[in-house]
Amino acid sequence: MSEPNKSVKRAWDLVDEAKSQIENLSAEEVKAELDMSSAIVVDIRDHRELYLKGKIPGAVHAPRGMLEFWIDPASEYYRDVFKPEQRYVLYCAGGGRSALAAKTMKDMGYASIAHLEPGFGGWEQAGFEVEDTKAKSKWVPKKDD
Repeated sequence: MSEPNKSVKRAWDLVDEAKSQIENLSAEEVKAELDMSSAIVVDIRDHRELYLKGKIPGAVHAPRGMLEFWIDPASEYYRDVFKPEQRYVLYCAGGGRSALAAKTMKDMGYASIAHLEPGFGGWEQAGFEVEDTKAKSKWVPKKDD
């Protein structure tokens, strides 16, 4: 195996950097916030992950690959669920992608952003409710999956 290129920044270094600049919440903190506020939870995982695992009840799905375009009011892909003055809590499977996405939203002018530090896995481990998304899924697995 060859040596990694020293001039290339490591992905997990970027995640750590993002986490130092955003609000990181535990599953318990996210649950409490959802019970007491109008925060919108955003699931940035892909369709396959939603189908296989479900989601946090009421979460809005915004795939990581489209997030910047969906939150930009000037974009032809803008989704009106995203408003810069609204509170958002993002999550992915384990907290890496959502940290990067939360940092991006903050950089784009969304002021009240946080992410679920342990990701959806942490939500499940805490024993909180999970919404089954199979019936409404746009993704259908092949027989081999």
